Amino acid sequence: MRYSFIIPVYNRPDEVDELLDSLTRQTLRDFEVIVVEDGSAIPCQDVVDKYADRLAIHYYNKANSGPGQTRNYGVERANGEYMLILDSDCILPEGYLQAVEAELQRKKADAFGGPDRAHDSFSDVQKAINYAMTSFFTTGGIRGGKKKLDKFYPRSFNMGVRKGVYQALGGFSKMRFGEDIDFSIRIFKGGYACRLFPEAWVWHKRRTDLKKFFKQVHNSGIARINLYKKYPESLKLVHTLPALFTLGVAFLLLASLFWGGSLSLLVLFALIVCVDSSLQNNSLKIGLLSIAASFIQLTGYGTGFLRAWWKRCVCGKSEFAAFEKNFYQ
Repeated sequence: MRYSFIIPVYNRPDEVDELLDSLTRQTLRDFEVIVVEDGSAIPCQDVVDKYADRLAIHYYNKANSGPGQTRNYGVERANGEYMLILDSDCILPEGYLQAVEAELQRKKADAFGGPDRAHDSFSDVQKAINYAMTSFFTTGGIRGGKKKLDKFYPRSFNMGVRKGVYQALGGFSKMRFGEDIDFSIRIFKGGYACRLFPEAWVWHKRRTDLKKFFKQVHNSGIARINLYKKYPESLKLVHTLPALFTLGVAFLLLASLFWGGSLSLLVLFALIVCVDSSLQNNSLKIGLLSIAASFIQLTGYGTGFLRAWWKRCVCGKSEFAAFEKNFYQ
């Protein structure tokens, strides 16, 4: 067996259905699928059973322990040479696996990952969120692109790892936030070859509304400080920019009480985002939604970063003690 797809699931049967359907359309067929239910209240076994005659698929149900440990559970039961880690909210183009194989044939890799895109069927909010996560004006355009400013660190929504490497590193850690970046850091520290496969992209739904999106990016900001506590060298200047943006927004809002012109910078940023997103998505509505999504992406991450910096670096709390209420929500 060449490949094993590892799919952790938590209360998302509809998304699993779309993902499994896309797997049936792969042009390369040397793979199995491992679906692991992470203690869901809404299980997806009935969905998985629909594909038993079209995919080499295996379903497991376990107690809730978070996505990282659920992936480890699946890998322990997998037979492939390479583990392909996907989030359940992804959909694969039919040439995804062929693109992975072509890259591996061109040059060997111990670990790899690919970018993500928004599908035409996604809602306007999802497209706006996708813009916020991939735009030059929010993330520098380094997510979802073909070039990286530094080493490429695969994310768990689209990650591949040779099984022997996965086992040698002990899989994902017990970190609740940022466990995929933690794993990628350990891949590099272990001296393994890790590459971006630009043509092995997925359609990634991300979050379906702005409230959930805020929670996601807020936790990402927390994760960055947790990673810094484990690997001080991992913190780069670019990781502090959302926090600086957040502080800048707060300052300008306070200054507006005394001078209304201070808001002009925020209006200019919003205008740039709206025009750029409207042109990219051919939709003024998505452009307007992208303003909200972009501010949420930057301030959500920024507040999480600042909150974690205060609790962990200033107050000296442990990862669990600092965010006990966040851990299992």
